[in-house]
Amino acid sequence: MSGEQTDRVREYWNQHIHDLEITKHPVGTPGFFADLDQYHFEKLHHLLRLVDFNGYRGRRVLDVGCGAGTDLIRFARGGAVVTGVDLAASAVALAKQNFAQQRLQADLREADGERLPFADASFDLVYAHGVVQYTADDRALVGECRRVLKPGGEAVFQVYNRMSWLSALSKLMKVPLEHEDAPVLRQYTAREFRDLLNGFHDVRIVEERFPVKSRLHGGWKGTLFNTFFVGTFNALPRPLVRRFGWHLLAFCKKAPAAQPGGK
Repeated sequence: MSGEQTDRVREYWNQHIHDLEITKHPVGTPGFFADLDQYHFEKLHHLLRLVDFNGYRGRRVLDVGCGAGTDLIRFARGGAVVTGVDLAASAVALAKQNFAQQRLQADLREADGERLPFADASFDLVYAHGVVQYTADDRALVGECRRVLKPGGEAVFQVYNRMSWLSALSKLMKVPLEHEDAPVLRQYTAREFRDLLNGFHDVRIVEERFPVKSRLHGGWKGTLFNTFFVGTFNALPRPLVRRFGWHLLAFCKKAPAAQPGGK
């Protein structure tokens, strides 16, 4: 990523705290962080089923693009030794407040995911939810995540699905996607996403993020979405519509260390 583009991305995310508009509490207060946590896992309830937040006790977890620390705190509560990085200083400052209020420990730093300030093979899990699509060089970021991962370690990535219900609905209803004005925003097909991750030993991609009622959109479009579309879509047999999930989540494993004698 060029210095100029890095500056544009940093400036944008310094000014656009994710999901800020869903809370009426002052930024940085306990009520603010409680609202962010509630909304995040209400909208992304599948994460509690798919990600084992309590499964890394005593192991090292890195969150790339940690934001206010909403996901990272879950790992910390589960006993993980946690590190979070974000390109935006405002996000890191919020994450530090969040952890301090929860009386939890974390190494939180302002850093570029394309140039992680960590040694090779440092972490048992690298978690990069909602960051790959916003960085200029997605392959560089994925490569860095793989580099700092221990042999046999796990990585979780999330990107937006170009073939999703939300992408189609946005065009049909002429409603912009969230952060559509970001300096960089990509959508991927499952095949493109798998190609991006081809350096990993094993990759499992799951389509998720199906319609839930929105608190962010009002007017007749919001009413139509909440009262008709959400229920109708979710009444359809999931096997028929699964590939149209808005999020593509990848659960990846790095190749284990080579055994002596090449076995």
